[in-house]
Amino acid sequence: MSDEIINSSGELVTRPLGRTGLLVTPVCVGCAPLGNMPETFGYGVSEEQAIATVNAVLDSPVNFLDTAYSYGDGESERRIGLALRARGGLPAGVVLATKADRSMQTGDFSGAQMRRSVERSLKLLGVDKLQLVHLHDPEHTTFENVMSKGGPLEVLQQCQREGLIEHLGVAGGPTDMEIRYVETGAFSVVITHNRYTLLNRNAEPLLAAAHACGVAVLNAAPYGSGMLAKGPSAYPRYAYRDADPVLVECARKMEEACQRHGVPLAAAALQFSMRDPRIASTIIGMSKPERIQQTLELAAVRIPDALWGELDALAPAENPDPQL
Repeated sequence: MSDEIINSSGELVTRPLGRTGLLVTPVCVGCAPLGNMPETFGYGVSEEQAIATVNAVLDSPVNFLDTAYSYGDGESERRIGLALRARGGLPAGVVLATKADRSMQTGDFSGAQMRRSVERSLKLLGVDKLQLVHLHDPEHTTFENVMSKGGPLEVLQQCQREGLIEHLGVAGGPTDMEIRYVETGAFSVVITHNRYTLLNRNAEPLLAAAHACGVAVLNAAPYGSGMLAKGPSAYPRYAYRDADPVLVECARKMEEACQRHGVPLAAAALQFSMRDPRIASTIIGMSKPERIQQTLELAAVRIPDALWGELDALAPAENPDPQL
């Protein structure tokens, strides 16, 4: 792995998160699984396990956590808040990001709902300000609504002026939609998920647009929700649903190429994201304390240049956009 990511002592090197002034590690812990969402991930996570995982992150070299109002309808934030309160608050140098969501009950995506989301996040996390808040999943409304007077963006900017939020980002699905938001100049950070992996390069235009606009990119789900971590035989699913057989076969060939070079498929999948200089940090969902050390070990695996060429040649020429 590049010395820009791991130094000679094996420690993660922090890097600027775009123009925010925040310094983050190239690995970010995604806290969606900590919200106990078995309908999404296929497994549950107890409160005890979630708190233990948060504590393991806070005791590790990783300084960046990502959660959302919608993860378990507030359960992820609540559990993180319990861990933080036991420590006397958010430790210095740790960056905690969350997301402003529509109502998960009614679908309300109004400016008023954005304020409710922010205020609930502050309460559940037990903090007096939020370092980074993403407008979450705007594909569930219209661009015109988000940008309207009194709409979601204006209210989030008002929360920023009030000191409740430090920085604004946008996190969504469709790449074309995200590019449109990036180009408004209103956001400092953008999250893409499941669209920049060994198997799916759909977010390439977004990375280019964000780089041109000076917007930091966070790349989530480098394992495609699991297939590139567990292997296509053990877990033939991509983006939280059964994968197309063509995609499974591509993953199988990539796994064989990695085996020939003595490299775990998961290491290649993780480092595919981490090695891209346009990506400030890679978000990996974690639900157990041991996952942190396992991820750091994967990030430290030495991968020969020849393998990257083989993996690029095996990537599907076209890939349908994940429907999420």
